[in-house]
Amino acid sequence: MPIYASTIQLDDRDVQNMQELASIWGEVRAEFEEHDVELRDSYAILGEHDFLVIFEAPNREGAFKSALTLHRHGLDAQTMEIMDTDDFSNLVDEI
Repeated sequence: MPIYASTIQLDDRDVQNMQELASIWGEVRAEFEEHDVELRDSYAILGEHDFLVIFEAPNREGAFKSALTLHRHGLDAQTMEIMDTDDFSNLVDEI
């Protein structure tokens, strides 16, 4: 399955406490599962973005639904397809 990453910013999201944020992740995970999407990892990160979410989706439609799920929960996310660097180097070798 293709792998996707979303970088998330909480600029406009008013999160009152860590329990509320944990609740949001639980809801996101449940909705991802409804779209046959597996939430592989999520990280809090330093810098321009606040979180990184990595997930597997069966197809691009599942990835779009997942991106919309993040947006529906008030998370400003940029989602992109990612590829393992070994797979990428094999692709480059084929050209």
